[in-house]
Amino acid sequence: MEQKKLETIDAHHHLWRYNPQDYGWIDDSMKSLRRDFLPADLIREMTAAEVDGTVAVQARQTVEETRWLLDLAEDCAAIRGVVGWAPIAGEEFPGMMEEFEDSPKLKGLRHVIQDEKDENYILREDFNSGIRCLRGSGLVYDILIFARHLPQTIEFVDEHPEQVFVLDHIAKPMIREGLLEPWATQIARAAEHRNVSMKLSIGLDIIMRWRWSTDAVRRYSDHVLDLFSPDRVMAASNWPVILLGASYAETWNGITDLVAELSAEERRAVLGATAKRIYGL
Repeated sequence: MEQKKLETIDAHHHLWRYNPQDYGWIDDSMKSLRRDFLPADLIREMTAAEVDGTVAVQARQTVEETRWLLDLAEDCAAIRGVVGWAPIAGEEFPGMMEEFEDSPKLKGLRHVIQDEKDENYILREDFNSGIRCLRGSGLVYDILIFARHLPQTIEFVDEHPEQVFVLDHIAKPMIREGLLEPWATQIARAAEHRNVSMKLSIGLDIIMRWRWSTDAVRRYSDHVLDLFSPDRVMAASNWPVILLGASYAETWNGITDLVAELSAEERRAVLGATAKRIYGL
């Protein structure tokens, strides 16, 4: 029997035209990111790493960026989907989303919860009202938090059993410190929700502290894979942020190494099939 080709999907990367006003979070310690990262750069990295398709994720909290990413995706077949931003907590949110009804590559939305001063922002009624408006839209909601936000996040997903959620960057455990708890117990609670999936990637705070290390992340990734199973875990590079610690190819090879002991079908899921199903690519 002819073996099916493994189609690989990078479920999380960014694109931008850099300027210091819009990307103030790129501080002096990240000077190498102070340049444009556009589809041509992405395609070059994908080709070298043998990645077939991607999901572009918002890096600015503006509707203008969402429109820009969708325009790029329209002209770039490799960008299979976009996770954009919209004012979910705003009264104008339901009407604003009508603009995107004919945008087939818009696959989800994200808000940068981790940067909100209110530690309980994800539980605010205005924000949850907006999430309820997503019901029936087919859009995924990406959850970007620090590990300390997991108790509130579990309460949040409890309120929306019909909404599909994806936790970014394995919810940012304290890898540098080597701490599993309380992250491990809280992630187990999150995994009980079948509408929650996980991105096998690492966030800026971890990249800046210890660079890319398969050995450092393995016990965290193994815990996630055991709890969520490969059909709810998806490989994600977090390029170009990951360039602060490793090349695109090194990152993708590292993720591939983390799932090397899985069965062929399980590897197929993590490296592409899960993202395709969850985001409807």
